[in-house]
Amino acid sequence: MKPDFDIAVIGSGFSGSLLAMIAKHLGYSVVLLERGKHPRFVIGESSTPLANLLLEELATRYKLPRFLPLTKWGTWQQHYPQIGCGLKRGFTFYHHVPGKLWVPDPNHTNELLIAASPNERIADTHWYRPDFDEFFVREAQAAGVEYLDEVKLETACQSDDGIDLIGHRLGQPLRLRAKYVFDASGPRGFLHQAFGLGEQTLAFLPQTQALYSHFTDVRRWDELFPMDSSAPYPADDAALHHVFEGGWIWVLRFKNGITSAGVAATKALSERLQLREGESGWKRLLETLPSVREQFARARVVQPCTFSSRLGFRSVQNAGTNWALLPSAAGFIDPLLSTGFPLALLGISRLAGILESNPSASNIAKDLELYSQRTASELELVEQLVAALYRHFHDFEVFTALTLLYFAAASFTETVRRLGHPERAGDQFLLGEHPLFGQRCRKCLRLALGLLDESARKDLLQMVYEAIEPVDIAGLTHRERRSYYPVLAEDLVANRTKAGASLAEVEELLARCGMGRERPSGTESKA
Repeated sequence: MKPDFDIAVIGSGFSGSLLAMIAKHLGYSVVLLERGKHPRFVIGESSTPLANLLLEELATRYKLPRFLPLTKWGTWQQHYPQIGCGLKRGFTFYHHVPGKLWVPDPNHTNELLIAASPNERIADTHWYRPDFDEFFVREAQAAGVEYLDEVKLETACQSDDGIDLIGHRLGQPLRLRAKYVFDASGPRGFLHQAFGLGEQTLAFLPQTQALYSHFTDVRRWDELFPMDSSAPYPADDAALHHVFEGGWIWVLRFKNGITSAGVAATKALSERLQLREGESGWKRLLETLPSVREQFARARVVQPCTFSSRLGFRSVQNAGTNWALLPSAAGFIDPLLSTGFPLALLGISRLAGILESNPSASNIAKDLELYSQRTASELELVEQLVAALYRHFHDFEVFTALTLLYFAAASFTETVRRLGHPERAGDQFLLGEHPLFGQRCRKCLRLALGLLDESARKDLLQMVYEAIEPVDIAGLTHRERRSYYPVLAEDLVANRTKAGASLAEVEELLARCGMGRERPSGTESKA
């Protein structure tokens, strides 16, 4: 193997492997470096409609057709049933008061179900990362990317014409040179340590810690608490969240019988429960949530619990003249709204665009600086949103309203991109540049992060619905739905002008996505 490459990618999770394949397709020589070996245990498993769309766009643009079936549950099961996968119809939230049983309420005041698809065939997925990441790295090898695992990098030396990566592999010295280096090795990863980039203080989110593992024999919540007929989907066929003051638990089911579960909590709650003790800490947590304890009564861990003492992270610097951190290495806020995948794929799309332009040394430095700024801005906005949600775990009505800021922005962005007009969403995640929504969203978050008396609380609830109204194409302002939000074609039809679309365009989109409406014979679509 030659020691010099155009591009070195550090970290062979799906994002590193995908960027390496795109660079190879664009004609660059690429080496992909991995500290461990596949398959390996990784969390960060829940996809979203926007993440799947971004993967679909990248696979189409850069001629990677073998990834297209992975963007929907139905095609995934048809083409790759051997790759671990979970069905995700939406986002499910249940509110708990520690020490008390969860009791269903006829008005659904302690639950929230936001559907992301009308049926299983076109549903989103949970990615079983041991299988998923290994599939991506094997595809990268098949595409001609040089791949080295069990690499221990120690230093990175910059010069005018590239970066030298120095370390060991299998006990032997290793030295590689690359013109450009992209780091996908995760928070506090290799380049962050090698270049001493420093950590940005999280100004909004309290310090959080996490404890997680994979389990078997986790009971379905919708078996413990049968749902009424108005539910938009079975509660467990989703990313299921149990929220309570100080933290939240995720429950993600895979078809292979494994369930990913864990808790993210404030440092104060984590220390009170001594979560760092692993499985015993997990059991202490369940003792405080009687109904969740019943869900896990028969559960068994399939590997030791992993504890993270510092969950939130943002790098001070995200790029240089000839290197960049992928968003997953530039920062991690919290998995609460599954923002990690779309942020990572947006970053890959931007870096791919830079490489596709065949930049000169001076131009790429400017492009990478803009990339760095956008990444930092998006991470800050996500931090504000997640911090606001943490602030209101105890007040589920406010928590629910604040989540709608995310779901309204995400559904609008996905729709206009599928309509072929991504510019209508702007280039920033969560519609940060939208002329109406962006400013209103930030105003809501500023208010939510402060101390609320009853008057300010009422103002906040009203402000949220006013903020989302201009971009709400999913019926999220319909309060009569009482926390059950299905995916309905008629919502998009009724709100098509918000997306700048005609009736014909919307009906064509619905048909293409498997949601076509039947019209009476003899009628025609009209703009």
